[in-house]
Amino acid sequence: MGELSRRAFLGTGAAVGLAACSDDAATVPTTGPPTSAAQVAAPTTDALVELDPADWDSVRAQFALRPDVAHFSAFTLAAHPRPVAEAITRHRDGLDADTHDYLLEHQRELEEAVPSAASDYLGASPDEIALTDSTTMGLGLLYGGIVLGPEQRVLTTEHDFYATHEALRLHTERSGGGVDRVRLYDEPAKASVDEIVGRLDEAITPATRVIAVTWVHSGTGVRLPITEIAAAIAEHNDGRDTPDRALLCVDGAHGLGVEDASAEDLGADFLVAGTHKWLFGPRGTGIVWGRSEAWEAVQPTIPTFAAGGFERYFTGVAVSTLTPGAAHTPGGYHSFEHRWALAEAFRFHLDVGRERIAERTKTQARRLKQGLGDIAAVRLVTPMDDELSSGIVCFELRSGDAFEVLDGLERRQINASLTPYRDVYVRLGPSIVTTPEQVDDAIEAVAALA
Repeated sequence: MGELSRRAFLGTGAAVGLAACSDDAATVPTTGPPTSAAQVAAPTTDALVELDPADWDSVRAQFALRPDVAHFSAFTLAAHPRPVAEAITRHRDGLDADTHDYLLEHQRELEEAVPSAASDYLGASPDEIALTDSTTMGLGLLYGGIVLGPEQRVLTTEHDFYATHEALRLHTERSGGGVDRVRLYDEPAKASVDEIVGRLDEAITPATRVIAVTWVHSGTGVRLPITEIAAAIAEHNDGRDTPDRALLCVDGAHGLGVEDASAEDLGADFLVAGTHKWLFGPRGTGIVWGRSEAWEAVQPTIPTFAAGGFERYFTGVAVSTLTPGAAHTPGGYHSFEHRWALAEAFRFHLDVGRERIAERTKTQARRLKQGLGDIAAVRLVTPMDDELSSGIVCFELRSGDAFEVLDGLERRQINASLTPYRDVYVRLGPSIVTTPEQVDDAIEAVAALA
């Protein structure tokens, strides 16, 4: 393997099992593990203060993150705030003490609490929410289960991540049909709403059944105008029969937990997202939300363990009480302490305020873009326009190696990551665990490396 290939492989997260590549992102480890207790010293949950949602220092204090590090890569795989960490511990201890009784007494209640909390956050029905382990799993379940007619096609974009492209390839290889791709913009920093919507609109044909897009592109930081895209698709659907409607399916991994938008606001048919990124939920959790009528176009891939599924198994009669979300939630035994603690992640965000979190994140991202844009040696990849960007900020030095920039930032205790795509950029993701002062420090660090 050549040097470039080796480094690119490392850039996609080999150290965490291609992590995560999972869901669109990967952090490149550039330093060895800590060698002393002092290097890993961090506050424990016992030392954390009570949450004051109006105080950002209090919000940050809910995380047991190392205080000497600026955590700008939390969007790859996030730490848990105290309510989530405590819930994980509570469920784990209960399962360890008496697994049988804890399951018997709490499983049904806790399994219902998660989609209920997710529905409060999304403004949707809990019956429409399936639980998964990641964005990648959710995309596989969705695209692997959508039924396509012999002449129907899928439309996706050149900007989507491996998980979408691969899930669509695997599905169409099994079932036939075809996948079309469209480039929505040529220069991400200069993208516009009209350009993006117009190019997608032109690519839709009467045969288009599925439109697979990503809310926030992890390779460029571009945020798609999903509401405007949904409106354009609605015009194509006008007059189409239900089996021929174009379904708008959105990978929301880097929008959920950042954007102040409900499911209804988006106008999409499906939203798929891991909840262990911007939502700071338990690792190994995710959701798929779909409109009830849209779920009718998807066949379950993995048997559910919901009660209605077993009733059909025992009697041979279809059960009308089995909700779409339950039908598409994979059965089997899971890391229940993590899955059940997901409800606390949604509640934590609601307690702090979805709108406030969005503003806090975007204010820092705007500050970061403006600061990087003032450095002559930096080429900003992510649009300055808030309408077309979110929390991820991508950039490169006009003459320099992205890996060297990453190394330099890590030496300054600034966590960053690289885009796991053919075009490799440096990424910083301000969030509720970073501060405006740390943003300024990151800008100064990049300027020193330029």
